[in-house]
Amino acid sequence: MTTAEATLPSPAEVAKARESAGAILDGLNRTLLGQEELTRRVLVGCLARGHVLLEGLPGLGKTELVKGLAALLGLSFRRLQFTPDLMPGDITGAHVLEQTDGRRNFVFRPGPVFTNVLLADEINRASPKTQSALLEAMAERRVTVLGETHPLPSPFFVLATQNPIELEGTYPLPEAQLDRFLFKVEVPAVSSSTLEQILTTRRAGRAPEHRPAIDAAGLDAIFATLERVHLSRAVAGWISRIVEGTHPTSAHASAKVKAYVKHGASPRGAIAIAEAARAQALLSGKPTVGFDDVRAVATPALAHRLVLDYRARLEGVRGSDIVQDVLAAIPESPERV
Repeated sequence: MTTAEATLPSPAEVAKARESAGAILDGLNRTLLGQEELTRRVLVGCLARGHVLLEGLPGLGKTELVKGLAALLGLSFRRLQFTPDLMPGDITGAHVLEQTDGRRNFVFRPGPVFTNVLLADEINRASPKTQSALLEAMAERRVTVLGETHPLPSPFFVLATQNPIELEGTYPLPEAQLDRFLFKVEVPAVSSSTLEQILTTRRAGRAPEHRPAIDAAGLDAIFATLERVHLSRAVAGWISRIVEGTHPTSAHASAKVKAYVKHGASPRGAIAIAEAARAQALLSGKPTVGFDDVRAVATPALAHRLVLDYRARLEGVRGSDIVQDVLAAIPESPERV
């Protein structure tokens, strides 16, 4: 028995984790009707302990989805509405002057970022300076204010919503901010049949209220099982070649990458694919990551990390188009390159 085989989660552990995660997914699907692919990607992102950016027009249920997720996970939840006048201290917290026993001292008052699930609503309506207040929190799960570092609760997730940048009053997220999100997921419009279901089952469109589908111990058990999901060298090698292939200077770059991409994905993109693929495999009841799991998560993990040039915008080429082209161009086996 190899070392990897010895550390694999048992079939019973995988089945239990899948059942627990499935209960959360069922609740999300009751919250947001007709969006099964979206809800699965959001759950995969959270199981991978990543942050998720949801992009879509107003009124598609992004906020209700995040609120439902926090309730189903049984975690603390804060919602922060991003506006042009929002300041960094409104997110992280600030020191205030308090008088105790006749003495005046500066005391740190934690901001809304000190929670398990932070909903950064309409994040691209705040200025880049304010958006950057989340960088340390998202990358290191801590915030530093006036040289004093404060750890955030664990687990900590940022689920942000944003409107398409073409809408009035929006700012594009800086590349460094986008790179902190494990997934960027587009929220599509619903079908007429789903609209009919909403109108006939939900008065005023109110989403159902949820009780926790899992407790803290159960969530920790899922995370512990996920840590032991195996990523083989063959799959890791393919992920590495995929990320390398997003760079126009790579020998394996496709014609579309060379024509439209200025800068490819960072190493954080490769890590994002690997962790998300582990969560995807576990949610499918598997103790090891397969090539199909990588394909399932590559687009939401990489598309937002690519910096495209002006020709891509003029010709309507999107990051997701580039990722699909890379997946088709980079073979699973290095011998086939």
